[in-house]
Amino acid sequence: MKRTALAASLLLLLPLTACGGTAAAGGKGSTVTVTVGYQSKTINTVTAGTLLRSLGLFEKELDALHDGHTYKVEWQDYATGAPITAQMTAGKIDIGSMGDFPLLINAARGRQLGRPTHLVSVTGYNLRGGLNTIVTAPGSRIASLEGLKGKKVSTSIGSAADGTLVRALRRAGVDPDKDVRKLNQQPAVGASALSAGSVDALSQFVAWPGLLAYQGKAKALYDGAELGLPTFHGVTAREDFIKKRPAVLEAFLKAQAEATDYLDAHPVTAAEKVAEATGLPAEVVYLYNGAHGIATFDPAVTPRLVSALKQDVSILRSAKLTGDVDVDAFVDDRYVRKALGPGYARRLAATPPPAASEVWPKGARKTRTFASPTELLGYLAGHRTGIRAAYVPDATTGTLWFADRAVWVADGERLLPFVAPATAKAYTAGHTGARVVTYADALRRAS
Repeated sequence: MKRTALAASLLLLLPLTACGGTAAAGGKGSTVTVTVGYQSKTINTVTAGTLLRSLGLFEKELDALHDGHTYKVEWQDYATGAPITAQMTAGKIDIGSMGDFPLLINAARGRQLGRPTHLVSVTGYNLRGGLNTIVTAPGSRIASLEGLKGKKVSTSIGSAADGTLVRALRRAGVDPDKDVRKLNQQPAVGASALSAGSVDALSQFVAWPGLLAYQGKAKALYDGAELGLPTFHGVTAREDFIKKRPAVLEAFLKAQAEATDYLDAHPVTAAEKVAEATGLPAEVVYLYNGAHGIATFDPAVTPRLVSALKQDVSILRSAKLTGDVDVDAFVDDRYVRKALGPGYARRLAATPPPAASEVWPKGARKTRTFASPTELLGYLAGHRTGIRAAYVPDATTGTLWFADRAVWVADGERLLPFVAPATAKAYTAGHTGARVVTYADALRRAS
């Protein structure tokens, strides 16, 4: 009897643990805390982070489980994927979202530390790589990647933007290790460094390049879509959490799909919600997340994106950030398939919307779409005021950019926009009579 009483007393003293290690997760009637790590300002993850949180969809799906538990969601916001991985391998974050290169580091660290993780869904992607951009200061005379030799370039080592920088420099015949001085900085720090003139260029992921361009603090030097390689962000979850709480993960993935459908159906409203939550201008959010934005959102884990992830391994390995990564073992789409049911096949087959020119009038709940950049310019020429933002797709890569920040080329009666001067120069070199013109001249020609 004494032993029984002692055992009962000891059981009462044992700490109760939760998914994220912060609350009770015992039997029926207990409170289960689910900890989600996200990046609010990395706005092509909003369907698994900022927008999802704003809409309260995950909490609604958890309430619908009716499994006897009370669920609490703890949202933790970070600037990059690295700290999310650190918290996941410490058992403190259950579900996280991050870019393709950080996802690979997440996979490697998880295996290395005995806390394996799995890629369970995709958030925003661009099939050509347009989510990453290299920018310079507005007054910079650097006009090509070759011009970065001997210069300081800020990036976040191990990020997708760093991967873009490395690949782009190598293609241009510039050694990223010997010919440039890379500074490992958080996006906000790098942005400040560029404005202060302490670095010559900045290679970063969404939404920093677009934000700096919109603010007039930077101009594009290189459009990541020139690489023609997919880049994406995705959702990763701890293996032990998945095994213990598969219904919770499925609830998250259902909520993510609902947030995706909301964004697709209400792109302007979604942009404003994300802007309110992050402090980013809604015009910048829409550049990436709009109806024809740089990012396409879908939770489906497509073979093309998995293939791209495998190609990324060599970049991280050469930088000694990881060894080999078993991508096939890391990817696990069973739960998103189950969560979305028959609709998953449709999402797998979906393709990004075609590029289009858009104007966002002030006070409007919808944007106006135009058949060509020339038509858009004609509209802008007749509506000098009352325009909130205007967007045009790069004539070569299709990457959306702000019309007044694009490099314009006049080719006969056609007016063609480009994100960066190098692509505009390449076009004019191959088209007799085509020449670069100012934005003001492009407006005049279209009026």
